[in-house]
Amino acid sequence: MGVSPAEGVFDMEEDLRHSISVSGRKRLVMEGVLNVDSFDESEIRLETNMGLLVLKGEGLHITHLSLEQGNLAAEGFFTSLQYHDSKEKGKAKAKGMLSRILK
Repeated sequence: MGVSPAEGVFDMEEDLRHSISVSGRKRLVMEGVLNVDSFDESEIRLETNMGLLVLKGEGLHITHLSLEQGNLAAEGFFTSLQYHDSKEKGKAKAKGMLSRILK
């Protein structure tokens, strides 16, 4: 029996495991972390397998970090979670495609 295309896609997505769980805006646990770019009590900047993620809030601190496993846990009062790189890359790609069509 062969592997169906749908199963192949699932396996590929499994390699890019990315999840975020927030409990009561006070505790955050996530998978898919590649690097912590910077952090202080009001902002944590993370490089993830889905782009740059900026967590904002008050009294933030990282309670667990394993870059080998891609896991992070943080506590504080979270006010914002925002991705940055994904949208910018998509816009650049769309702009490039549009300019090729209009040539």
